[in-house]
Amino acid sequence: MSESSIPSPPAAFSYPGHGPNARIGIAICHGFTGSPLSVLPWAEHLASQGYAVTVPLLPGHGTDWRHLARTRWTDWYRSFEAAYLELARNTETRFVAGLSMGGAIALLTASRHTVAGVSVVNPGLSFYDRRVRVIGVLKYFQRTTLPIEEEQATAAVTNDGDYSRTPLAAVHELKKLFRAAARGLSKVTAPVQVFKSRTDAVVPPTSLALLRKGLGSRLAEVVDLHSSGHVATLDVDAPEIFAKSSAFVHALARQNTALETP
Repeated sequence: MSESSIPSPPAAFSYPGHGPNARIGIAICHGFTGSPLSVLPWAEHLASQGYAVTVPLLPGHGTDWRHLARTRWTDWYRSFEAAYLELARNTETRFVAGLSMGGAIALLTASRHTVAGVSVVNPGLSFYDRRVRVIGVLKYFQRTTLPIEEEQATAAVTNDGDYSRTPLAAVHELKKLFRAAARGLSKVTAPVQVFKSRTDAVVPPTSLALLRKGLGSRLAEVVDLHSSGHVATLDVDAPEIFAKSSAFVHALARQNTALETP
């Protein structure tokens, strides 16, 4: 194998913005056992519109499952929050976005900081597997499990590291994160846009039900994705996500500017 053919390891993405949209910042969070590669086309699309965009690589991600097993949900959240705050120092209007677990982190960030809007794709707040109810005990008897795999997945494959196993200690941390994000929904004041795949083997419909209940009228839009699986940002419906999230940001940024104009 030649040196040029060796795939690059996952890395954070950052773009300072250009033109009038550079004053608008968007922080995007990737999902559990994923990396910025899973949302990179989304980030690059928004960057092409001139927005300042940041996608941090969360601790325990982009390496292997053993590393992930040693991290906590607060490590993941604080890493994203730090990237958001750095973005906030250089922009006037901020948005948060995320895929799967990244959606939960984006929502939690919006409950703790003032953002103009939230855009999330297949956000996770609950689990299909009922064993998660006893995960706090189960993790001491079973160290890992096999990752969830979607049948006939059509999303592009990314090289996110070795996550051939899922550490149950990390799943327990994920459960804690989901609980914190769900409890924080009442404190989210910004409009929330949700993209939800009709076929999603990873995040159950109960996650959307929790969002509806917790957000109420702040749930501004739910977009059904008819042709994509869980990682929809790399799947057939990706162009729709890119276009509609960009329009969402544009409309709210204009509204925010109008409110600030004396």
